[in-house]
Amino acid sequence: MQRPVSSLPLSPSVKVKLLNAGFQILNDVAAVTALNLSREAGLSQREALEVLQAVRKEGGADGGEGAPLTALDLLQKEEELRSIVTFSSQLDSMLGGGLPVGKTTEVCGAPGVGKTQLCLQLAVDVQVPACFGGLGGQAVFIDTEGSFVVQRVVDIATAAVRHCSMLADDADQRDAMTTFNVDNILSNIFLVRCHDYVELLAEVYLLPDFLSAHPQVRLLVIDSVAFPFRQLFDELSQRTRLLNGLAQQLISMATKHNVAVVLTNQMTTRLRGGHSQLVPALGESWGHAPTLRLLLRWAGSQRQATIFKSPHHMEATVSYQITSDGFRDIDQSEQQPSKRPRTLPDQSAACSSKRMQLTG
Repeated sequence: MQRPVSSLPLSPSVKVKLLNAGFQILNDVAAVTALNLSREAGLSQREALEVLQAVRKEGGADGGEGAPLTALDLLQKEEELRSIVTFSSQLDSMLGGGLPVGKTTEVCGAPGVGKTQLCLQLAVDVQVPACFGGLGGQAVFIDTEGSFVVQRVVDIATAAVRHCSMLADDADQRDAMTTFNVDNILSNIFLVRCHDYVELLAEVYLLPDFLSAHPQVRLLVIDSVAFPFRQLFDELSQRTRLLNGLAQQLISMATKHNVAVVLTNQMTTRLRGGHSQLVPALGESWGHAPTLRLLLRWAGSQRQATIFKSPHHMEATVSYQITSDGFRDIDQSEQQPSKRPRTLPDQSAACSSKRMQLTG
């Protein structure tokens, strides 16, 4: 029951009370008793019962998530999905081809380690034409920190176009290069700026309609998911409930619309065993939300990426660097930064930057 609470046949005043209390989707309400719903949302007992009855009715009417799938159906569906490469062949190899489409990936790390650079690289890479092994898709980039820099996207896009043009050796690839250019890449990144968690939640809950109208979108980036939620909440339970609702909505979009959802998260200090250590922000409960978690960190003067949560991969670490061309490998044999990947990864894509107002 991923439908928004606002779709219920209730009075406007009741809907406002539910939304203000942090109840965003039907699942949020279904897990609460009438007494608790009355207390948390400021509803009368009668109103709370009406809300729960409406939720049960709507939940039964749409038949849940549809007909059950067999394990073979799921396997075939997984094989149809592609990955978005990072232009770091070592990281792509560690991930089994790149960041997976249809799943949520969280990229954690301290400031300056390259989280935003990876997101910008993916927004470009997702647009690499299919004849080069890419997805030929579009990207939605939700910026909560003001870290989206168009000129940086231009640099990364220019490098991707140059690289593909060097590889073009048949008629299809040469023809694809007539439209795979910086201007088209920029025009296929839909940029949204959110200033607080209210705007972020509003945009995310409007996204399914936008994705239905733009079926070429294969990547959704939220950079970062932590920043809007690190302000003080009167009740920690409210923040947890809002984050749970957000996670469910993102998972639903990833699976239903075949979109790779990439979230960046900040780091915070936590005391364990009398010692402080850096851990991803937003708490342990949020850590269960993404399918895959990557940790970007410094190891001396070198950047490293580590898989520390994945149902498919062993924990592993690779080195990478940020160059003027974007996210790249480090040449381990020469210990010198490589200027560009020697071969195009199995799958790639590109970028764009067009201001999108989802509320319009």
